[in-house]
Amino acid sequence: MAKEQIRLSDRFTYRKLIRFTAPSIVMMIFSSIYGVVDGLFVSNFASKTAFAAVNFIMPFLMMLGTLGFMFGTGGAALIGKLLGEKDGERANRTFSMVTFVSILCGIVLAVLGIVFIEPVARLLGAEGQMLDDCVVYGRIILAALPFFMLQMEFQTFFVVAEKPKLGLASTVASGCANIVLDALLVAVLGLDLVGAALATAASQAVGGIIPIVYFSCKNKSLLRLTLRCGFDGRALLRVCTNGSSELMSNISMSLVSMLYNVQLIKYAGEDGVAAYGVLMYVNFIFLSAFIGYVVGMAPVVSYHYGAQNRDELKSLFRKSWVLIGLSSVAMVGVAAALAQPMSAIFVGYDRGLYELTVRGFYIYSLSFLFSGGAIFGSSFFTALNNGFISAAISFLRTLVFQIAAVMLIPLWLEIDGIWISIVVAELMAFIVTAAFLLARRKKYGYM
Repeated sequence: MAKEQIRLSDRFTYRKLIRFTAPSIVMMIFSSIYGVVDGLFVSNFASKTAFAAVNFIMPFLMMLGTLGFMFGTGGAALIGKLLGEKDGERANRTFSMVTFVSILCGIVLAVLGIVFIEPVARLLGAEGQMLDDCVVYGRIILAALPFFMLQMEFQTFFVVAEKPKLGLASTVASGCANIVLDALLVAVLGLDLVGAALATAASQAVGGIIPIVYFSCKNKSLLRLTLRCGFDGRALLRVCTNGSSELMSNISMSLVSMLYNVQLIKYAGEDGVAAYGVLMYVNFIFLSAFIGYVVGMAPVVSYHYGAQNRDELKSLFRKSWVLIGLSSVAMVGVAAALAQPMSAIFVGYDRGLYELTVRGFYIYSLSFLFSGGAIFGSSFFTALNNGFISAAISFLRTLVFQIAAVMLIPLWLEIDGIWISIVVAELMAFIVTAAFLLARRKKYGYM
């Protein structure tokens, strides 16, 4: 017997909340895992330099693609609110407009990125073979940037459309394409870095095209793409404002990752960049669980906010903190347990690099105690259509605290200070998030 479909308007128990957000969580984790597979193939079948190059240029590539995440989260907040207000026609017009605007932005950014990637890589400190690898890998990935942006934004739009399982299926199809093509192009045909880039670009095309086809056709979801959407500047501004925190968060994370790479080259050379790359893969997977939860939860919050159902907002807020708190503690233990085996898989061929990575793992794992709370707080305010507070949390968490910590603490503790700085930055962000949530509890009625 098929399970009853969960609606945004439902009252959510723990079980129903987990069921509804589970596809988004799995979707985000799976997206991270197939990204990790890229690094795994490059590290083991290409070279340490190629692996370092991928991790060195990746923050710049991700920074360009984060506009899609802004359109997705910001658009979902506004569209969910409109659905809660029973204005389905306007919700569909807004959905279509945001999709078409993001395609145009993706094309423009792809062209600019391809033109300027070499001077950017030089500016960041890449040279020699590492510079060449950065440029080759980056230009291939940038050719698929419009598809990547669509893939990012439809991860949230599928949830708003009450079709999170279809979003998961799209991501799985994209991920499987990447894994299969990595194995074929890198391991079998020996195309090394070029093969890994082609595999990733092709998988992003799959992830971007499937949702476009689904929402363009007649479907049973709450949303449908229509060419008669017009241009609503005020709605687009609200979407950008609502999603500004996610844009700021992702851009800041990319900028900070670049800064970390600069510091790592200073204190540990190419090995430091490679070790950081391994830690980032695990970080992507773990934080994807938090991000997947808030992606699934946010449209529900937006709906009940639009419907002025404060009792359900309180329930969602309370249940979310319980789930995130338990997950945070579990992640610290799992990360510590994975330190040695994950390091061996990626860099076991180099004893010194392996030991550096394991030590970084043990220190870095403590950051998961605090990161989930800040991620939830920022997304919660986005769902409440308060882009200012959401952006403030993201800006402080991903830029201000991170930069201050990574610039100052290594002066005292050197390479260990780089790993510790991440823990300190997440702790500070958690404290700020708690302060904002307490300060605005009466206005929104979630406590």
